[in-house]
Amino acid sequence: MRKGIRPALFYGMFALLLGGNAITGTALLMAPDIARLMSGQNELVMAAYEDRLAQMRVEIDRLHSRSYAQAGDINLQLQELSQQQDVLLEQHQLVRALVDKADRLGLANLDISMSAPDELAPVSTADGNPDIAATAQHVARMMDETQQAMTGIAVAATQRTDSIVGELGKLGISPHMPDDALAGMGGPLLAASGSVESTVLIDDANAVMDALLRYKAARDSLTLAPVHMPISGNFRQSSGFGNRKDPFTGGRAFHSGLDFAAATGTSVFSAADGVVSFVGERSGYGKVVEVSHGNGLLTRYAHLSAQLAHRGQKVSTGTPIAKVGSTGRSTGPHLHFEVRRGDNALDPKPFLDAGKRLLAIL
Repeated sequence: MRKGIRPALFYGMFALLLGGNAITGTALLMAPDIARLMSGQNELVMAAYEDRLAQMRVEIDRLHSRSYAQAGDINLQLQELSQQQDVLLEQHQLVRALVDKADRLGLANLDISMSAPDELAPVSTADGNPDIAATAQHVARMMDETQQAMTGIAVAATQRTDSIVGELGKLGISPHMPDDALAGMGGPLLAASGSVESTVLIDDANAVMDALLRYKAARDSLTLAPVHMPISGNFRQSSGFGNRKDPFTGGRAFHSGLDFAAATGTSVFSAADGVVSFVGERSGYGKVVEVSHGNGLLTRYAHLSAQLAHRGQKVSTGTPIAKVGSTGRSTGPHLHFEVRRGDNALDPKPFLDAGKRLLAIL
């Protein structure tokens, strides 16, 4: 007899098959929802990722913005420094010109320390970026140097001008100085523009130029003052200015100049710039040469053996105009030297002493 399938096993298998089919059917029925669910999750993930990317892009943009701003600041700073350097290089050249002019005027041996222009290029760091701080230090150093240089020139020129004017003033000579009345200025009041440092340097440079012009005027006036020795070589002062024992009468008499004993033929020089106003003989003086100096002063050179200049001749300080002799009322070869203002004889010694002091200064 054939055995059949037990009812319990049969129903169990049927239930299992039915459950599987139900699960499969449910899965098939729910597949779109699952797909949408999974798709939604991916979209959320992608959306979140894209949001993060967007945030990263924003951060990167911000970083780029800060970088560009920083680069802009650097470029702006370098541009400002470059402009300052251009101005300062011009000032550097101006100071050099002022130093050269000071040298030509005799203001030598000034302690001027200047950096070379090629030392003022922007300095780079190890990574090749410009070193703003180092460049600024270069600019500041040059500003200090130009300021010190111009101050040194102005101080030297002013001191020497004051010395010349003071010495000439003691002699009753008033040098013709630049007229401050011709320095008038004006114009509408407008807001300041450009570099403050540049304006200050230009003002300082103008002040230095004014000091040099005043010094030049004072020095030019000095050339017209009879403060230079009219003789050189072997000589001695044999008689002073004022009352003395007359060498011929033995009595008291007034001597109107200084006597310098020297060998016959010794050269006699003009004591200042001027024009020869007289060549000839005067009673008691023998052979004479006189030079007018254009400031009310006249110098007289007497007892000459020879006259080298002619009337109307322009002479400079140190121009040979005569030779020492013993003509006229004289006991031996010597130069009689007078300084006169109008009809009055002045003591030549203060003039020659002032010349020695100024020579030591200048």
